[in-house]
Amino acid sequence: MPILPIIDPTLPGPDVYTRLTEAQLRNRLEPEKGIFIAESPKVIRIALDAGYEPVSLMMEEKHLTGDASDIVSRVLQKTPELPIYTAPREVLSGLTGYELTRGVLCAMKRPRPASVEEICKNARRIAVLEDVADSTNIGAISRSAAALNIDAILFTPCCCDPLNRRAVRVSMGTIFQVPWTRIGTEPDDWPGKGMELLHALGFKTAAMALSNQSVSIDDPGLLAEEKLAIVLGTEGTGLKNKTIASCDYTVKIPMAHGVDSLNVGAAAAVAFWQLRAR
Repeated sequence: MPILPIIDPTLPGPDVYTRLTEAQLRNRLEPEKGIFIAESPKVIRIALDAGYEPVSLMMEEKHLTGDASDIVSRVLQKTPELPIYTAPREVLSGLTGYELTRGVLCAMKRPRPASVEEICKNARRIAVLEDVADSTNIGAISRSAAALNIDAILFTPCCCDPLNRRAVRVSMGTIFQVPWTRIGTEPDDWPGKGMELLHALGFKTAAMALSNQSVSIDDPGLLAEEKLAIVLGTEGTGLKNKTIASCDYTVKIPMAHGVDSLNVGAAAAVAFWQLRAR
């Protein structure tokens, strides 16, 4: 078993956990070489089940024969030389700069980017996230999408990375269970080209926004749509006016007690449930 106690954290092996930024992990210039960090045994198991390929593991020593023993056996069975870095909890927290959730991290290869056509081929309900910047919201929305049977998630070019460590952790691994991809590669690709593509694929588009032209989320015509893309905007400002104007529907969640809006994560959960395919 290739167990490697961390004695010198400056060596190139552990640096994916201790020194590389999220941008460096993504490796935008060479995406095929990019990696991401999965945190906690539960999340790592779901990623492995979904076919994601591990590069290395880092964990508290006790987890080798404890909470992560099945993960260790599983990855070594397939890749016997996979490095496994270990150290006491306080050392790992000092090296990474954060408290590890359940004391286990796994560096994994990023998947090949899928096309919008590929992941939406048989979809009836999809979510489109416009410029959502907070990784916690990305994780929460992904979890709701998985729980409430959304078929795919599309992220606009300016959205937070869905494989950001915190987004993955908050999603509890559900980001690996719902197909997702970017809709466009440059900021100018959305909403113009992206909206054209959605309509070409047969989707009606529903902008979640409060306006005088909004229909209620329980509108019968909206619920009857065969293929629907639920479009949600960034924190604070919501959807761009151009995006709202490009959508087939503008949809509101009726509010009580003078509340003007919900957090995008909460609004997504309500919309996914109410607008689910019947």
